[in-house]
Amino acid sequence: MKEKDKQKGMQSEKLLELTRESVRKKALEQFTYTRTCMLARELCPFVRTHRAVFEEKDVHNCCSFISKLCKKTGCEEAADLCFKAAEAVQGSEETYLELCEQSLKKCNESKLPRRQQPERTTYVA
Repeated sequence: MKEKDKQKGMQSEKLLELTRESVRKKALEQFTYTRTCMLARELCPFVRTHRAVFEEKDVHNCCSFISKLCKKTGCEEAADLCFKAAEAVQGSEETYLELCEQSLKKCNESKLPRRQQPERTTYVA
């Protein structure tokens, strides 16, 4: 009887470890996503909104940083367009805005459907 209990305990420990590893992997993926995609998607409109008060070098530096974030997640096309926008800001604001808009359209994050909030039900006692 004790042998069966030991085996069940070992199986339970293995299952818990597999579950922990699975949750760990998902949590790390979420962290990376937040650190890259979400941050880039927050910073890009911020830079566009404040470009009038930023100097050209500020916009260039910010857009270059955003481009690197996109590149880290494998969004090569969006990253390249963002980098080109960073370079263009020093020459033509119109070209900068066009490239920036194209980059936003190519962004994988913008193509994802919004997460739907679960319907809230009213609790009736």
